[in-house]
Amino acid sequence: MKKYLVTGGAGFIGRNFISYLFKKYDRAVKVINLDKLTYAGNPDNMLEFKDRPEFEFVKGDICDAALVEKIMPGIDIVVNFAAESHVDRSIGSPDDFIKTDIFGAFVLLEAARKNNVEKFIQISTDEVYGSIIKGSFKETDTLEPSSPYSASKAGADRLAYSYFVTFQLPVIITRCSNNFGPFQYPEKLISLFVTNAIENKTLPIYGKGENVRDWIYVLDHCDAIDFLIQAGENGQIYNIGGGNERTNLEITDLILETLNKPAGLKKYVGDRPGHDFRYSVDTEKLRRLGWTPKHEFTEAMEETIEWYNQNSWWWKKIKSGDFLKYYKQQYQTEL
Repeated sequence: MKKYLVTGGAGFIGRNFISYLFKKYDRAVKVINLDKLTYAGNPDNMLEFKDRPEFEFVKGDICDAALVEKIMPGIDIVVNFAAESHVDRSIGSPDDFIKTDIFGAFVLLEAARKNNVEKFIQISTDEVYGSIIKGSFKETDTLEPSSPYSASKAGADRLAYSYFVTFQLPVIITRCSNNFGPFQYPEKLISLFVTNAIENKTLPIYGKGENVRDWIYVLDHCDAIDFLIQAGENGQIYNIGGGNERTNLEITDLILETLNKPAGLKKYVGDRPGHDFRYSVDTEKLRRLGWTPKHEFTEAMEETIEWYNQNSWWWKKIKSGDFLKYYKQQYQTEL
């Protein structure tokens, strides 16, 4: 039985990864989920597997060295999803991002080194490269992060690599494009716009909506991580992407069309500071190993939209609290 430490497993991608592990390996894995349960860490996300004997939840901070050192003995594989991850919030409170994303990664790396873990997966992001007008970033390209969030992820990314070089810690770094799917906290583009549209509320579009992102269904991301745990080379960086580049406006229109909602719900708002125009990663390195996404974009979007339609119990209580106040202040609009 492989023993995993998944950090941030009460959040969006981490939660889906834990679910993926149990569906694929069932009782052949044990998972410890270390999560601080900040605003995006939701206990409801763990309902599916909370009663499994192979699952253990530990409420705590990855910056708590004593706690991490207590948990780490016996762990085979560490997958570090834990991070502050919203660009808008990083502009207002960059110190939280530096602490969690960089110092928290350091604490985990140190404990993993001392306990000789088999594999340490550092979940980075395509945003560390910055914006690109034409072409796609390769793993060897220069990092030019443009927000406190992406800078903090770049710092953790490079720190993890240094532990491979200096201490021979078996680290793999992944840089993935934008994820979408069930259980995504409704502050990101797709989850926010789908839930707003369901409630006939405005969809705030930055600038002209021409910014481009590559989108990947969250279960494809989880599958790629698992693939790299088995087949990836230590000390290497792997871009993960879905090959689904869309403008924000195209995503908005697809959501409205799928839900049969009027175009009048769109509301153009002022652009955010330092808004990168386009992200795009070259995934040839990963594909050469034999991995490709399994989900077609439009079908995955339809499944995602239907999930939010059927699970309003999950997101309505989230959007009724501090979240709503935050976005009203950001966009000066009713959400």
